[in-house]
Amino acid sequence: RASYTMSTTTVQKTKPVFVKVDELKPGKSGYNLTVRVVESNPVTPATRKNGSLTRPFQTPRIAECLIGDDTGCILFTARNDQVDVMKTGATVTLRNAKIDMFKDTMRMAVDKWGLIQVTDPVSFEVNRQNNLSLVEYELVTVPVQ
Repeated sequence: RASYTMSTTTVQKTKPVFVKVDELKPGKSGYNLTVRVVESNPVTPATRKNGSLTRPFQTPRIAECLIGDDTGCILFTARNDQVDVMKTGATVTLRNAKIDMFKDTMRMAVDKWGLIQVTDPVSFEVNRQNNLSLVEYELVTVPVQ
């Protein structure tokens, strides 16, 4: 028979590391950052040529939001309840955010493992000159030697 003992040590949670927008990289995840929502634009659901919705039973609400801080900005894809939080002018904290690639450009998203919280307004102006979603990336495969 196997026996075991339970240890009573407590795990110290590490403080989240917050990054700036200009530190974001394609295909990475686990980002924590505080940003301001510059604008939020609802996306209309796709319709088929015959006029019917692609999924008539449940249409997800999606909004494309331009978010940023004093180092740059990026497009954020807000889904369903996130659309209500990501209002123009709001300051939000994103936890465990990830970078998705869409048409060779970076988009930020928060899935079910992440969190979006409205926080106190910040003093910085969003740097709209450095829009990371306007940079096109190309996937290059490196041959194994």
